[in-house]
Amino acid sequence: MIRARSASAFLFSIASIACAEPRVQWVQSGGRTCVEVSGISDAALAPLRDWPAEKWRELLRVRVEKEAAIQMLGVWQIDSASHVIRFTPQFPLTPGVGYRADFEGKQLAGAAEDTKRVTSQFTVPTTANAPRTVVAQVFPSAPEVPENLLKFYVHFSAPMSRGRIYEHIHLRNEAGKDVELPFLELDEELWDPTMKRLTLFIDPGRIKREVKPLEDIGPALEEGRRFTLAIDTTCLDATGKPLAQKYAHSFRVGPPDRTPIAPEKWKLAAPASGSTDPLVITFPESMDQALALRLIHVIGDGGSSFEGSAALSDAERRWTFTPTHSWKAGTYYVVAPAVLEDLAGNNIGKAFEVDMVDSGEPREVGKPAKLPFMVR
Repeated sequence: MIRARSASAFLFSIASIACAEPRVQWVQSGGRTCVEVSGISDAALAPLRDWPAEKWRELLRVRVEKEAAIQMLGVWQIDSASHVIRFTPQFPLTPGVGYRADFEGKQLAGAAEDTKRVTSQFTVPTTANAPRTVVAQVFPSAPEVPENLLKFYVHFSAPMSRGRIYEHIHLRNEAGKDVELPFLELDEELWDPTMKRLTLFIDPGRIKREVKPLEDIGPALEEGRRFTLAIDTTCLDATGKPLAQKYAHSFRVGPPDRTPIAPEKWKLAAPASGSTDPLVITFPESMDQALALRLIHVIGDGGSSFEGSAALSDAERRWTFTPTHSWKAGTYYVVAPAVLEDLAGNNIGKAFEVDMVDSGEPREVGKPAKLPFMVR
């Protein structure tokens, strides 16, 4: 969005506002492909600084060519140093896909009604001999998951295309029949910035007790049965090519887990002073893979972060932290915020299903974990 500034009085003639020869081009800026419009006078640019996003969408429209009615999400800015309008897409452009930018100069104050639209088209180059994309890993990796499993993470070996992903992914029971509408299908698909990791939420209505979808259709997963997450080759990668092969991730379903995470049950194995041996935490249950890697960290006795890299193994029940520098003797702490989740979405001190206490007031969220360990 354009950052608002205090309104100023601008005295300029219609002639000075007119955009004589605007130029629309696709450029690299900050590691991203952006659209820039140049050739506009400073007098014409000045009033735009207070424009809302709705007006910017009328002035500079950027879209995928095959989806003419849908404008791309992003940020419009005025670069004062280079005197250009810049549009930065919210997501990276997809190789092999055609894009179009239309600049409507007649939207500028004082522009003539017959000011012509300026258009620029762009297709992201593809790598001819790039290896075909495959599903690299699915989490949770545990052979058994709780009946109230909250989500899957699907990792691909290369960036993927956005759109209609739910048509190509299926949850099937042991008879090979598709489970009816198991996922929370969001228009804004849950990809990470690299477009290599997709988050699939099981519809919460198929998990929480005493809600209509669960009562009418039943749970997506059923205790005591086997299921398979199946991914078709029709999923398209960022180059527009299908996956190299199908993928199937099978697992059995255990009882539901409605118990909050209890950090006091974690087992810590401290490393030796002077070494770069890893700190090891063993959990009594599998943790949410993405959140455990992102949220759990180590701090020193003074509260400063201790640099290193984390990894998960043993079906996400074993967390290891390898330091960048050797351990020094002293007290350290493992810190985990209360929003950490297990496979069922339970947090520290709070179960996923419990939003209210009997009084109707929100239940207090658990406190962050801060577990000390000694390096000797």
